[in-house]
Amino acid sequence: MTWSHFPYFALPAVLCWMAGAWYAYIERRLQTWSLTMLGILIFFGFIIGMWISLERPPLRTMGETRLWYSFFMPVAGLITWSRWRYRWILGFSSLMALVFVCINLFKPEIHSTTLMPALQSPWFAPHVIVYMFCYALFGAATCVALFLQVRKQETATESGKAALDLVDNLVSVGFSFMTIGMLFGALWAKEAWGTYWAWDPKETWAAITWLCYLIYIHCRLHKQTPKRTKFCLWFLIFSFVCLQMCWWGINYLPSAQGKSVHTYNMK
Repeated sequence: MTWSHFPYFALPAVLCWMAGAWYAYIERRLQTWSLTMLGILIFFGFIIGMWISLERPPLRTMGETRLWYSFFMPVAGLITWSRWRYRWILGFSSLMALVFVCINLFKPEIHSTTLMPALQSPWFAPHVIVYMFCYALFGAATCVALFLQVRKQETATESGKAALDLVDNLVSVGFSFMTIGMLFGALWAKEAWGTYWAWDPKETWAAITWLCYLIYIHCRLHKQTPKRTKFCLWFLIFSFVCLQMCWWGINYLPSAQGKSVHTYNMK
């Protein structure tokens, strides 16, 4: 399995996700579940094929992590839809997945099967996979927050409260997985570099991102006024920007060039 096979899996998967999103909007549960799961399985088939052909988890490069982000967006959307029945969440998650699928379609990446020693740790795969899942949840939460801000929807209305509840639920679950991912990362760092935490530039931005989402959660626990709610939503968007810096922006910082142990994916 190579990147040349990607369109044959990605396009049918995206079509299934889009169809599932439509059926979710018109409240057809069986069709929603069936089509979304079919798309997830098709896409996961490509990931497994890449894993086998590369003889390693496809997690090393940005293109490979985009595979997981595209995969986890509909997974997060389906879980959210199943739990809270927000009709449009699968539309958001499918659109986000499509964006990353298109990036990989227009910018395919081919890499060798070898991994540097640090990436051969058994903690590497669970660390990245858990992080990709929490990124997907935070991405969906940010989409809803942007929708509320751009549309200037009154959050005191019933629909506004439902959207805010969705944002809070996504952030809470995503924050839990981010915390687990950081713990996996610490175990990986101990095995690979001999220390749990070294304040490497990537680790520093990971801590900043974790604190930002923690601040959002605490801010939302206090009594909400329209002004406070608006601030919380903007702060959530800011937190997602920090997450992007932690994910890929760190590779372009001068402080990380030649110093960060986490810039291997640019090689």
